[in-house]
Amino acid sequence: MNEYYSPIFLKAMTCAVVLFTSLIVWAQEQQVDPKLTEDWSRQPEVVTPGENGSAPSDAVVLFDGSDLSQWAKNSGEPAGWKIVGDAMEVVPGTGAIMSKQSFGDCQLHIEWMTPMEDVAKGLKGQKNGNSGIFLMRRYEIQVLNSFENETYYNGMAGSIYKQHIPLVNSTRQPGKWQTYDIFFTAPKFNSDKTLKEPGYVTVVLNGVLIQNHVELKGPTVFRGTPSYSYHEEKAPLLLQDHSNKVRYRNIWIREL
Repeated sequence: MNEYYSPIFLKAMTCAVVLFTSLIVWAQEQQVDPKLTEDWSRQPEVVTPGENGSAPSDAVVLFDGSDLSQWAKNSGEPAGWKIVGDAMEVVPGTGAIMSKQSFGDCQLHIEWMTPMEDVAKGLKGQKNGNSGIFLMRRYEIQVLNSFENETYYNGMAGSIYKQHIPLVNSTRQPGKWQTYDIFFTAPKFNSDKTLKEPGYVTVVLNGVLIQNHVELKGPTVFRGTPSYSYHEEKAPLLLQDHSNKVRYRNIWIREL
């Protein structure tokens, strides 16, 4: 009997053994009780969703069109903006306003509209419909007329200002309502106040994903390079007065 086996034969035998072993493992897995992989450790809380962009049942409503009672100036004085219909409007020169309540990780829904009068005045770039939404008073998602209004791309609507250009431009024209849905993971700090984890932001503008879990490089700065410094775990939401009569409405937030 020839005891010599060719390399091809040996390779085929090896493949057959591997295949046979795999079939045995697969057959054993099929006999495992499926209940062993069921997870009953945490029952999700029941949340009633809103209708047509309205707040879900577990959200904090920061503005429903009735008053500015949830907002104030940085000094603590009453917010200087005005109510127009179901919206709040920036009164140029009165300054930014902040939510009285502080937040960390959150889901934010906010609707905004840039004014037609800026277009009529021939204002261009950063002078046309400029405002901003600052998470924790520090991290800005830009508000701007970016409908046929050129500016630097990390400063257009939907940008993480001076940090991340939006994936696409899904803005509507001035005078029409725009919707942001923002998902924010706040930065975390160690006990010695050094950075443990950076912040992350996802932004959906008018139903279109424009920022996909981008990493924040630090607080928003106009000049220079951003860098982190220690701050509290929660801080107010800030809306910017940039001397344009931008309007906001239907603002609600869910803590995560």
